[in-house]
Amino acid sequence: METPKIKTWKGTTTVGILAKDGVVLAADRRASEGFFVANKMVRKILYITDNIGITTAGSVADLQFLYYVLKNLYHYNYISGNRPTTVKALATYLANTLSQNKYFPYLVQILIGGYDTQPRLYNLDYFGDMTEEKYVATGSGSPVAMGVLEDEYREDLTADQAMDIAARAVLSAIKRDSYTGTGVIVSKITKTGHVEKEVYLRKGAVNAS
Repeated sequence: METPKIKTWKGTTTVGILAKDGVVLAADRRASEGFFVANKMVRKILYITDNIGITTAGSVADLQFLYYVLKNLYHYNYISGNRPTTVKALATYLANTLSQNKYFPYLVQILIGGYDTQPRLYNLDYFGDMTEEKYVATGSGSPVAMGVLEDEYREDLTADQAMDIAARAVLSAIKRDSYTGTGVIVSKITKTGHVEKEVYLRKGAVNAS
């Protein structure tokens, strides 16, 4: 019997940059289903708290499930009076969850970035491999985006400078990768919370939110 094919919406290009005063996450807004553009305004950056964000390339449905698992874990620890849940603790829990499903994996490549006692950025693949990064790009447009990051990253970047670099990296992927499109959401996460802006290539304008 032929195995039925399940259609999934997929994310495409995400970027993370560690700055001296925060972490920047960026992602395009297109969800694709094969060569079909399933949605032009998908949100690929979600917040577990004001100071911790998550983004993905891969299956949108799998990300949504894992996001709520992490969010519930964080808030359970908070209301039960346990010590504050760190970015690394959440990343480690997620890595363990992903590694336990190798035969039926969650089809995601996830970035977790945030600020607890300092800025932190982690990259996880769908097998549960976890690495701490200074800058990283994932998804189908990552080869193009990584070229921008390699050329422009410095360890003394401010979060505002990193936002501009992250936006340019994803916009470069939009120009060259057919699965990446519409525009970019860029998020700056610091010890005081997060701030977003949106960049749309076709308009050449930036809107803060």
